[in-house]
Amino acid sequence: MSSSAICLITGGSRGLGRATALKLAESGVDVIITYRSGKDEATSVVEAVEALGRRAVALHLETTDFGAFAAFAASVRRELETRWGRDTFDFLVNNAGSTIRTPVGETTEEAFDLMVNVHLKGTFFLTQALLPLLADGGRIVNVSTALTRIVNETVSVYAAVKSAVDTYSLYLAKELGSRRISVNTVAPGPVATDFGGGAIRDNAEFREVIAGQAALGRVGEPEDIAGAIVALLQPGSGWITAQRIEVSGGMRL
Repeated sequence: MSSSAICLITGGSRGLGRATALKLAESGVDVIITYRSGKDEATSVVEAVEALGRRAVALHLETTDFGAFAAFAASVRRELETRWGRDTFDFLVNNAGSTIRTPVGETTEEAFDLMVNVHLKGTFFLTQALLPLLADGGRIVNVSTALTRIVNETVSVYAAVKSAVDTYSLYLAKELGSRRISVNTVAPGPVATDFGGGAIRDNAEFREVIAGQAALGRVGEPEDIAGAIVALLQPGSGWITAQRIEVSGGMRL
């Protein structure tokens, strides 16, 4: 990768975002990460990236505060100018997210709106605000989920909204094709992070059950997902666009 490439990763302070930032830094890419509440964690990521010889900055972002997106884009522009001496960045990874139980027949409107706002509305309008700063020939990776294919109880809203992100990505790929910007989704299977309460990471018995459902016989690690994301940002992957790539170790085939 070019040493001048810059990637903006939302939700980059922990989990998949952190792993992606570090793997990108190892590949020679500078990073801008966002965090919602984990300022210390974000600072730790910046320090780790810098230890790998790359430049990094952490910016606060609440992905459901839609009215703040214009100001956030302006702050990104300032950082680009002051730290890198340029007015664009190269890659956008829409990773920030959360999940909440939404059992059929018991889901509140508040829970429904939260999933829509975090994963669809936030992704849609943040991307829109950042498009003027994304370089022509750049890349966008939207993080989806294997749960759009694999049905799991109690997460219907999360899965449905991620399906909408998959569809949005197709349209985005078509509309940004004239700018030579590729758009793909990466759909992680079960991963050992703190996402969703950290059950896969922390509960050995549950982890073993889930691992038994994968063709490769284990659950995913953050680095597995990060590797797929980074692969889509490699110079040789520019002809891949409008694709949903599941990274699940062959879950429930």
